[in-house]
Amino acid sequence: KMQKRWRELPRAPSVWSLMMNTTRTHRRKRKLVTILSRSHADRNVYPSAGVLFVHVLEREYFKGEFPPYPKSGDASNDPITFNTNLMGYPDRPGWLRYIQRTPHSDGVLYGSPTAEHVGKPTVIEITAYNRRTFETARHNLVINIMATEEFPLPYQAEFYIKNMNVEEMLASEVLGDFLGAVKNVWQPERLNAINITSALDRGGRVPLPINNLKEGVYVMVGADVPFSSCLREVESPHNQLRCSQEMEPAISCDKKFRAQFHIDWCKISLVDINKVVPIYITRSDPGTGILPEFGEYNPPSESLKSRDYFSDFLITLAVPAAVAVVLFFILGYTMCCRREGVIQLVHHSSIQKSTKELRNMSKNREISWPLSTLPVFNPVSGEVVPPIHPDNYETTSMPLMQTQT
Repeated sequence: KMQKRWRELPRAPSVWSLMMNTTRTHRRKRKLVTILSRSHADRNVYPSAGVLFVHVLEREYFKGEFPPYPKSGDASNDPITFNTNLMGYPDRPGWLRYIQRTPHSDGVLYGSPTAEHVGKPTVIEITAYNRRTFETARHNLVINIMATEEFPLPYQAEFYIKNMNVEEMLASEVLGDFLGAVKNVWQPERLNAINITSALDRGGRVPLPINNLKEGVYVMVGADVPFSSCLREVESPHNQLRCSQEMEPAISCDKKFRAQFHIDWCKISLVDINKVVPIYITRSDPGTGILPEFGEYNPPSESLKSRDYFSDFLITLAVPAAVAVVLFFILGYTMCCRREGVIQLVHHSSIQKSTKELRNMSKNREISWPLSTLPVFNPVSGEVVPPIHPDNYETTSMPLMQTQT
């Protein structure tokens, strides 16, 4: 009995269990510190002005930001979406775009920085949302735009690729294949992608979800040598005529692209920036109603002067009422005091009187009976024969001569 009671008594935790619990607590704290340090770590990138910038937001990288799950296979299939914005602002800079097709695909930041942004670090806040657990992780991307003397390249060509979406074209291997095909046709010493734009951003229409149709993408590339003869074939009158008739032009180097890229040669654009005449826009004086470019808006003081609205009332109501009274007296004088007005009133009164008299006469008139309806006297017997029809019979539709029996 003593042994049974001893077993039923609550035992104090052993030293080993206390050590294990302490170790687990320290591990959890370390893991939490590691997660927080990862979520607040900054990543620095150094793109060049005038060159395409592409940064992939990999889901695998952000999966480590979230705590582990009971099942090892759950974390690999979680839907994760991203939100990107300039630090302190709700949206991204104008030159930077973002796309993510599905929550199970990687996100991509892409764009072409200009020389205006050189030397100004751009901090992009990236927030990852786990759509299954509703947890978030965040880190900053610091974009340091560098200036180079080689860019912008003077000769720029923009191609429209019909069988590609923008996220497919942003892949490094696909973009590399396209630049390789352009280099074989153009033969430049330096060739770089300048910008990539989805056809939807240019006013294109969303394709139907049939036959694996694509949205289309515009790719602008730059080179340091003039355009090749193959690219110049688009400007020939024959090909321009075919394009105006919505027919595909005949380009000799199209077969070098056709294996992987379907190019619409009617939408190609060739620009030599050395020949482009700069347009200087002169801004007029904005005046006092427009805020300056810098500075804060200072609203008017609260102590505003009271305004008298009596003059506004007179102008709005009293003046139209006075004009209406004057016109009424003029009309009354014309109709009642002048000869022409009196004649018109008398004429109108006589017409009303004649109309009333005719209506009274029409009510009191009697229709004379025709002779055939009068009583007939028999000269032999002296008997008076009544008429064929009674007095209240409608005789207006009967003939005047009646047949006597």
